Amino acid sequence: MKLAILKERRPGEARVAASPDSVKRLVALGFTVAVEADAGRSAAMPDDAYATAGATIVADRATLLADADVVLKVQRPTHGTDGTVDELSAMRRGTVLVGMLAPYAEPDLLRLYAERGIDAFAMELLPRITRAQTMDVLSSQANLAGYRAVLEAAHVYGKAFPMMMTAAGTVAAARVFVMGAGVAGLQAIATARRLGAIVTATDVRPAAKEQVESLGAKFVAVEDEEFKQAETAAGYAKEMSAAYRAKQAELVAQHIAKQDIVITTALIPGRPAPKLITAEMVAAMKPGAVVVDLAVEQGGNCAGSRPDEIAVTDGGVSIVGWTNTASRIAVDASQLYARNLVAFLTPLVDKASGTLKIDTADEIVKATLLTRGGAIVHPAFAGQGG
Repeated sequence: MKLAILKERRPGEARVAASPDSVKRLVALGFTVAVEADAGRSAAMPDDAYATAGATIVADRATLLADADVVLKVQRPTHGTDGTVDELSAMRRGTVLVGMLAPYAEPDLLRLYAERGIDAFAMELLPRITRAQTMDVLSSQANLAGYRAVLEAAHVYGKAFPMMMTAAGTVAAARVFVMGAGVAGLQAIATARRLGAIVTATDVRPAAKEQVESLGAKFVAVEDEEFKQAETAAGYAKEMSAAYRAKQAELVAQHIAKQDIVITTALIPGRPAPKLITAEMVAAMKPGAVVVDLAVEQGGNCAGSRPDEIAVTDGGVSIVGWTNTASRIAVDASQLYARNLVAFLTPLVDKASGTLKIDTADEIVKATLLTRGGAIVHPAFAGQGG
């Protein structure tokens, strides 16, 4: 089985889909691994390290793809229709493509996968089950994004995070408010606490309160009877009533006005990011305050956030809108992502035949497989042709 690792070509992407360590594991699984030259350069993984691990370094992209049975990527392949290099057309029919393929962001690509006979797996669609935890790319990348978000805030913020007692006077601790206590939010809380900030957080799930408080932060929410019932048996948030949303918005608005830094992390797959911070809330913040919007790629949680910009309001509030935050810590993000992919591929390898055996009845395969045999097979996208 020939497996190819491509260099990422989408703007701002510094990660790579394999590390030298993961190459060793892939070779042990029975793959012959080829890596495009300089694929890991921006993640501090040189070609020599891949070669030492057992990979062949290939300079020509077309040659690499023409021989590949499996292609691993971080982001969806470029396809030439928007002026980019056409990675997709170089893949032969029957190629298995695995990556974070963002089917909701670019659904037309599914039709191209189907037309070209590519079996495409979207890693971000993994089900939330115990068996898939080691494969969970969203968690591994969000964890690092939450950490990096705090560092970005600290860089822009013009003051120190911890309280400092000096001969010249006392420096007050920064007040940090994290909106959303998922993987990214919890890591942001932990990181801000390590830096000495006074941290508060909010989430629509009652179970998040205990997690927030276990990290030493204070939970902020309208904790009425509706809130206590705001979670499904599967752990997802229920839709809240308009009355509750109004009460929560009023509480959050009052709280934000007192904060130095706000970090927003709320994302909904396949839908625009929910607006958590209005322009009025931003206007009420103190001069020098910072908002870091981790949802800017899906429209943003904060009014006024702009992709890949730091917008500064008339009132002196900085709104940080870096996209692809995990890529800003590319070395660790690549290593964790590479381990996720090895964990995903391992059960697909039939040890007896030394080939991939894709069981479409398996719940992990069923949840992630977008196209197979020239057709779009994922139930969420099957009506889009192919």
